[in-house]
Amino acid sequence: MGDTGPSGPVLDRDEVDRALARLGAEHEAIETSLLALQDHAGRRLLEGAELTGTTKERWVSTEASITLLWTYFDAYTAALRTARDIRARRRWSSREDLAELTELLRGECVTLAGSTTAPAGAPAPLAGAGRLSHRYSLSALVDEMNDLYASSLDMVVTADAVWSALPARIDLLAAELQRTRRLAHSIGVRPGEHPSGDDLERITRTLTTLRERVVSDPLAYWVPAQGSSAPGGGRPDTTVYDREARALEEVRREIDAVLTVRQDAEARLVRLRDVLSRADRTLAEARTARGEVLAKIAATEVPVVGGPPTVLQEQLSTAAEYRRHAQWHRLSPLLESLEQKAEDELLRARESLSAVTAPLAVRAELRGRLDAYKAKVARHGLAEDPLLVERYDAARRMLWSAPCDLRVAEQAVLRYQQAAAEQFGTARGTQQGAPEDRGGSGT
Repeated sequence: MGDTGPSGPVLDRDEVDRALARLGAEHEAIETSLLALQDHAGRRLLEGAELTGTTKERWVSTEASITLLWTYFDAYTAALRTARDIRARRRWSSREDLAELTELLRGECVTLAGSTTAPAGAPAPLAGAGRLSHRYSLSALVDEMNDLYASSLDMVVTADAVWSALPARIDLLAAELQRTRRLAHSIGVRPGEHPSGDDLERITRTLTTLRERVVSDPLAYWVPAQGSSAPGGGRPDTTVYDREARALEEVRREIDAVLTVRQDAEARLVRLRDVLSRADRTLAEARTARGEVLAKIAATEVPVVGGPPTVLQEQLSTAAEYRRHAQWHRLSPLLESLEQKAEDELLRARESLSAVTAPLAVRAELRGRLDAYKAKVARHGLAEDPLLVERYDAARRMLWSAPCDLRVAEQAVLRYQQAAAEQFGTARGTQQGAPEDRGGSGT
């Protein structure tokens, strides 16, 4: 291949045929891609949408790019048709035909006006400011079309991905929100009356605004994939949607709690009345016991027993009023607070009763000890011992008289125990060496 031209060595017939086949395949692939882009649902949506913000700016440029793509493709098609016509003149192309084909297939054979070679809004260097026309080789034209197609497809696919993902999810969440609002209103959870009612209003406003912005400016809700150059590489930004979905779930849990209160309110009120009633009865018992202790026990401090707190009864009446008027959102926290306070009040009443009756318990314990030692004395055969009889009678008079001085009575019991222990020792000494009466001795 010794002949050369402006574009390098002249191609032979086989090289021309191979180049035409390759260019034909590229032409078919480009045409298929352009028709797919033309019919893409995202592109049709973009054409009919009222766009704003970033999406509006990108779409103006993308529309110009798509128009330019078709212009390039038409020029490419015309050049390829010309080359095919030249090749088809004769079966064995002449040297002149091959030279012309080489120029078409390798040289800058496509001339386009300067106004058609850059998208609208492109910077001056890209637009070729000051140049009336541009010349391209077919391979350079293919590269230009590939770049324009990739950027155009990226914009269309990105917008379509956001529109396919977010509005539908927002609509589903909004439908769930409306159901939750109706349920909330039915149990008194309304704006200005309950925090969850205010949350529902805020979520409603946020979702409405979010949907409007997603529809008009989908590119504002797109997160590109790091390091990805493929068209549409990334994912929709669901940050706002996810936050509101979580907020709605929290509101639903609160409403479920209120619903539970509505279902269990009567039983819980009955339990509350029972607990407070038991606390009142226990305090009444403690007051009665205190009078008994003061009458029967001397020289001891008996704590004062307070009365039942009227505030709990007032709150219980308020809770019953909330239930009658179906104000479940107010009843729920009040019941929780009352249940804890009622249990605390019952515990306080029981502690008061225990504190008041403690002297009686001490007297009962001393009486038990005295009787136990008397039985022990009897088992040792010392029931008629004068000293023990005297000390037992003294201790018994103190413990069974009113008022009883517990300190003096305890000392009397101790003296009886000590005397009994001494007598037990004496009895063992006199019986040393004698067989032990196992049935009569005790401990």
